[in-house]
Amino acid sequence: MTLSTSCLAHLGGPKAVTVDPGDTFTWPIVTADDEAAVLAVLRRGAMSGIDVTMAFEAEFAAWQGRTHALAFNNGTAALLAAMFGLKVGVGDEIICPSLTYWASALPAFSLGATVVFADISAETLCIDPADIEHRITDQTKAIMVVHYMGHPADMDAIMAVANRHGIPVIEDVSHAHGGLYKGKRVGNFGKVAAMSLMSGKSLPVGEGGIPLTDDLEVYERAVAFGHYRRFDDSIQTPDLRPFRRLPMGGIKGRMNQMSSAMGRVQLKVYDARAAEVRRAINGFWDLLEGVPGLRAHRVPPDGDSTMAGWYAAGGLYRPEELGGLSVTGFAQAVEAEGSLCRPGINKPLHLHPLFNTCDVYGHGKPTRIANTDRDVRQPPGSLPVAEGIGARTFGIPQFKRYRPEVIAQHAAAYRKVAENYEALLDNDPGNAPDLCNWGL
Repeated sequence: MTLSTSCLAHLGGPKAVTVDPGDTFTWPIVTADDEAAVLAVLRRGAMSGIDVTMAFEAEFAAWQGRTHALAFNNGTAALLAAMFGLKVGVGDEIICPSLTYWASALPAFSLGATVVFADISAETLCIDPADIEHRITDQTKAIMVVHYMGHPADMDAIMAVANRHGIPVIEDVSHAHGGLYKGKRVGNFGKVAAMSLMSGKSLPVGEGGIPLTDDLEVYERAVAFGHYRRFDDSIQTPDLRPFRRLPMGGIKGRMNQMSSAMGRVQLKVYDARAAEVRRAINGFWDLLEGVPGLRAHRVPPDGDSTMAGWYAAGGLYRPEELGGLSVTGFAQAVEAEGSLCRPGINKPLHLHPLFNTCDVYGHGKPTRIANTDRDVRQPPGSLPVAEGIGARTFGIPQFKRYRPEVIAQHAAAYRKVAENYEALLDNDPGNAPDLCNWGL
């Protein structure tokens, strides 16, 4: 089917997208098996138990290829437990990409630690390995790596830096469940990995999170922090044994067993569903290969790395190829065609007041520097790639099923706007100052 690329809908022409998408974008996929598993927990009143959760942990660890997994109530708690597992504490620093969701960095505050942000690669949108080493100090306790928007980070280069300095790596896999980096699952490179399993994620369980590690001490510290019902005589770590059965972290972090039950069902079908998502989104990008101004944010489709379940799929925008048309103007025109296009991306965390002026715990000074002997705050201009990436990125339709006719029409909408950009230049709205405001 060929669609006209003239008469933009934004200017009164016909829309490129007319087909009913049906279930193309529906997520999560909840079947009778999910419902039966959840109802079984509900009907026996086992929501706060641990038997289903422990079964889910064992299955998840086997699927991931790691020794230990521990199910938490959300991804933020899982990342906090991962930090605690590595003994991140008062006065310590973690290095984290500025372009990520809050949870990759903020738990450090709860442990009395702080964050030093690193810049990103303009192509992968993940942490730039070349910007890590010069940020390492005697206080650096961990490097947080985020496989952002499903794209695997450059783990060879990152691990080379980390190993050279003897600093453990935490992998935040919340966007990249089951993804591969050079044939190996992401989440299997660092000392510990953690990921969100909330309902919108690629591997949804309702609400939950899970850290994974091969290190017994890291695992047992995570148990001590948020699972004190399981902090019992089985604990082997000498420093922990005197405090077993006591709530060391002062919190209950366990996953509700209805989520665990759904997770067991979802895990069985996840790889096949993720493969279909990749087929759909790769198909979309294949149709746009060579279109000026647009680049796919993806790994080579024929390589041994993958985009996992392709959470928050997006593209890289090149305004210089479209006469300087803003990504906002481009996105508005695409949406007028009946497709979906969201301009920008997360606002870099190092620019948020929370990391610069907010006194969270009443220290009498910004929490970011409350426990440091130097000012680690990073002003505008300090991380130029992350700060400028909003004007050069956009979100695409989140295809969850391979529906060729639907995908073709949405790709046609993008092509139509890109090939007729000149008609949009005179009334280009420009980008808002705070363009980067996704809630990934």
